[in-house]
Amino acid sequence: MEAYGMTDVGLERNVNQDSIYYTTSSIGPLKNLFMVADGMGGHAAGDFASKFTLDSLVKIFSESKDTQLISSIDSGIHLVNSMLVRYADENLDMYGMGTTLVLATIEDNILYVANVGDSRLYVIDDHINQITRDHSYVEEMVNRGQMVRGSEEYYNKKSRITRAIGSPTGVAVDFFEIELHRDTRILLCSDGLTNMLTDEQIFSIVKKNSSVELQVTELVNAANKNGGTDNISVLMVLP
Repeated sequence: MEAYGMTDVGLERNVNQDSIYYTTSSIGPLKNLFMVADGMGGHAAGDFASKFTLDSLVKIFSESKDTQLISSIDSGIHLVNSMLVRYADENLDMYGMGTTLVLATIEDNILYVANVGDSRLYVIDDHINQITRDHSYVEEMVNRGQMVRGSEEYYNKKSRITRAIGSPTGVAVDFFEIELHRDTRILLCSDGLTNMLTDEQIFSIVKKNSSVELQVTELVNAANKNGGTDNISVLMVLP
């Protein structure tokens, strides 16, 4: 198994509010762990929220006695949500902070995915397939038939997410299970990548580069070349 990740501030932001974490070694009940988080909030709140979430999850998983993979991930995310809300309540300059999360782990050739918000996971083989569903206002409107994906209104309101870790009302987590095939690559990313590149552009870059490090580097460079309007985080896994 190979993995490589990179996070970049982009060309227009002064602070990087994204965080990434990855390891191919075991952490508690997880055989490996790959995560991307995209923080939100004023001043230092966004970058704190994303880093706090990933650091806390690593600690929770490493200490977990739960042998059930999905329940350990779900309970860990709910615990971190409560921890982040409590921290924000105790620190007024952090009020309203939150973060997206996309998390993956692989066991017995099955990819287990959890997501909150609009950071994404793709499975790439002969095609590129978005596995996660964006928890965003525009995607909800598209699903209701009240907005056209790719329209001007869609892009103007694309940054409005409907789920985040740090929500005082609780957090709902989506889970996915995918059987992996030979030569499949797994891409986790923040919207700083997907707002700058189409799925077809992402697929083209991945297929023309052989190593995961080159793939990640080229994706970040291409996102910056296309404008780099947000922080960019890219994590590629070759099982």
